[in-house]
Amino acid sequence: MAISTTLILAGIGVTSLICQWAAWRVRMPAILFLLAGGIIAGPVTGFLHPEDIFGDILFPMISLAVAIILFEGSLTLRYEEIKGHGKMVRNLIPVGTIVTCIIGTLAARWILEVSWEVALLFGAISVVTGPTVIAPLLRAVRPTSKLANILTWEGIIIDPVGALLAVLVFEGIVSWGQGNVFSHSLYIFGKTLLVGFLIGAAAGYLNGLVLRKHWIPQYLHNAGTLTFMLGVFAISNEMAHESGLLTVTVMGIWMANMKQVPIDSILEFKESLSVLLISALFIILAARVEFTAIADLGWGLVAVLACLMLVARPASIFLSAIGTSLTWRDKLYLSWIAPRGIVAAAVSALFAFQLERIGYESAGVLVPLVFMLIITTVVIQSLTARPVAKLLGVQEPPAHGFLILGANPVARLIAQALKKHEIPAMLTDTNWENVRQARMENLPVYFGNPASEHAAKHMDLTGIGNLLILSPYKQMNSLATYHFLDWFGEHSVFGLTEGDQDQRARLQTAGKVQQTRGLFDGVSYAKLASLVSQGYTVKTTQLSEEFSYEQFLNQYQNEALVLFVMDGREHIHPVKAMDDLEPEDDWVLISLVPPQPQKERKERASDTDDQKAASNGEQQA
Repeated sequence: MAISTTLILAGIGVTSLICQWAAWRVRMPAILFLLAGGIIAGPVTGFLHPEDIFGDILFPMISLAVAIILFEGSLTLRYEEIKGHGKMVRNLIPVGTIVTCIIGTLAARWILEVSWEVALLFGAISVVTGPTVIAPLLRAVRPTSKLANILTWEGIIIDPVGALLAVLVFEGIVSWGQGNVFSHSLYIFGKTLLVGFLIGAAAGYLNGLVLRKHWIPQYLHNAGTLTFMLGVFAISNEMAHESGLLTVTVMGIWMANMKQVPIDSILEFKESLSVLLISALFIILAARVEFTAIADLGWGLVAVLACLMLVARPASIFLSAIGTSLTWRDKLYLSWIAPRGIVAAAVSALFAFQLERIGYESAGVLVPLVFMLIITTVVIQSLTARPVAKLLGVQEPPAHGFLILGANPVARLIAQALKKHEIPAMLTDTNWENVRQARMENLPVYFGNPASEHAAKHMDLTGIGNLLILSPYKQMNSLATYHFLDWFGEHSVFGLTEGDQDQRARLQTAGKVQQTRGLFDGVSYAKLASLVSQGYTVKTTQLSEEFSYEQFLNQYQNEALVLFVMDGREHIHPVKAMDDLEPEDDWVLISLVPPQPQKERKERASDTDDQKAASNGEQQA
């Protein structure tokens, strides 16, 4: 029985959803499941034949999808971020790119005996390590903050840089193939670069200006930017053959580095787009992979992958680390972690098709080679990253810090108290004024939605294993709770009571979320904010045999609110119910205490003045 096209298209959507869900459940990169799903749907079961379904529009569609991926990646490339993340990251981008490209090229050329052009393109593509693959791996392994930052920022920066390199190599190959003589090839390549950079820069500036000046309404920012980018991509290709990918990459980089251009919403829009578009794209790409093509590579495939993983990566790390403070253990761990991701898969599929079309027969090995590189690095490194980190001693101790949802005065006050005890605390808020105040108080803070993909890439959660919800935004509170219950576990997510006026909202909230509520003796955010506005402050109290918990309560006439306790092992615990609290004599209390009454303050000040006067009198005598 023939399967209808409608059913196949719906099946692609369902498969992509299942793959995304499976990746979320096991906390592994989604690309691994998408590629597996595509292989099962294509060569294994024969359910999906992309050429039969999409026909002539298959690769124009893939071209547009790759353009979107490269544009989104280039939007994250900010020059100041390259400068601000240490010598290792600054070295790793140029040195790692060159070393990996050279070794990958030579390995493909000498071992698989492909043409120099295809080998060079493979070397350029193999440079990219995607942040979408690195982020979940680091969350599961928790290496030291130094290593986590290096790997995170390498992935973020190398993503567009590697893509740009691959595009330039591809443009050079195409230009050479079109030219009869060297001078003509050089002319075509120069024209491609000129069109790509000029059109890309002009389009980036124009689109950034439109967004900055608010010439289009907010709700059209995402759709307008996407549509404009695709139009620029098509026009650039018409002006200079295959220059569109370079154009959109330059356009994204230009917009990312323009001042006062609101691109955060565009980056968040990509999340929704990626679930549908990119997931479907990789299922379609994987469905075109043939097992015979992989088998034909034989042991040469294993040798090439070994060269990249065991030679190119360590060489890149050790050369880049010259003059840094990294230990040999740090270098070995960085040498082992370099999984490839989305950009490599998408670019290889598109470029292989284009090269085959202009006569490069050996380009057919590019897709199975890159796909096996992705699968091998993701699987092996995901499974071994944790034991290798333990073996080398570069894994963080159990995370006891707090991600605090909210950067309001209450949250900042508590974060300062945690900071004094060297407890890691990261604030996050969508209110810019709160974020600005937190930065002025020298508190680490993330501006944006903590449950977004952008936060997963950019928010540093090193040493943090708990969520503390101190925000008045009910929808954001619930969203963050659901999100971080899977990350931290149900015993590490703490929220405030929503207040009596929100009884209906509480009844509509899932029981799993309600179990996290009731922090700080059941007070609401409004109550905490009111206490802080009345002058309540956070104070640390060391209990002892001479000063018991009961004496502490009596000192503040039972008006003190205990927020955290630190036990004798210096483990910190948020307090839910003070009635159940039975601290020992060596514990430390972090509490919200009332201000001293004005009369008491005057009496103490008077006593102090009398003591000073008496002391001066004694000295004069």
